[in-house]
Amino acid sequence: METALQRFLPPPEIVPERLHRAMRYAVLGGGKRVRPLLAFAAGELAQADPARVEIVAAAIEMIHAYSLVHDDMPCMDNDVLRRGKPTCHVEFDEATALLVGDALQPLAFQILTENVVADDAGTQLEMLKVLALASGSRGMAGGQAIDLASVGKTLSLPELEFMHIHKTGALIRAAAVLGARCGRGLGSSEFDRLERYAKTVGLAFQVVDDVLDCEASTATLGKTAGKDAAQAKPTYVSILGLAGARELAEELRAEAHAALASFGGDAARLRALADFIVLRRF
Repeated sequence: METALQRFLPPPEIVPERLHRAMRYAVLGGGKRVRPLLAFAAGELAQADPARVEIVAAAIEMIHAYSLVHDDMPCMDNDVLRRGKPTCHVEFDEATALLVGDALQPLAFQILTENVVADDAGTQLEMLKVLALASGSRGMAGGQAIDLASVGKTLSLPELEFMHIHKTGALIRAAAVLGARCGRGLGSSEFDRLERYAKTVGLAFQVVDDVLDCEASTATLGKTAGKDAAQAKPTYVSILGLAGARELAEELRAEAHAALASFGGDAARLRALADFIVLRRF
């Protein structure tokens, strides 16, 4: 994935050099790459060409990286550490960090339009729509808006779930759907099960993130630990407690496995990713 991203990102010596260096700084050399892993695992389920999935995975990771750059800026979470190194606006400056996000988002759609990732144009056009919806006001950006508006408030569990279905879950669901779209046409019931799996692992990812924010150190996480509590953000831990949040993560893990039950061995990597997301320690 790192090699693919290096290939798709503009070289640092091309004008504007500083912006291109900052884009590469934000994307390369860190992160768990969970969304690309999900795209490849879903692609394997649909017997997709890995070369196609690589393009989709790179586009999704660019959207994710841009969201992190903007999320860390002073106007949002005002964080100074990401993936074990200074955040983009700290390493460069706020204006450059803003432009990094502005540039990474269209680059993601550019690489999806100038490469063949599906068997027909109609499917590829639908894939662009999936990524656009997952990234916009009815997906990731909308979830972030709800998150910012919820600081200092007490949310119910359904309200918190609604926020994270959009903020974190939308792009995770898109990764699975787009990876599968690169391959053979899954039936509607198969896609329903895949989307149910992706929804549950997306929520599980956030639940575990909330637990780790309370339990893990800054050095382990690669980002500032305890930030959610310090900013009075509603989390699964603040609502359920640590034990309740861990229990919910295990329930979601079981739901994810149940959604894959009929797929057999083709879903082995998807099952392994559900386990990794829930059992991870960073």
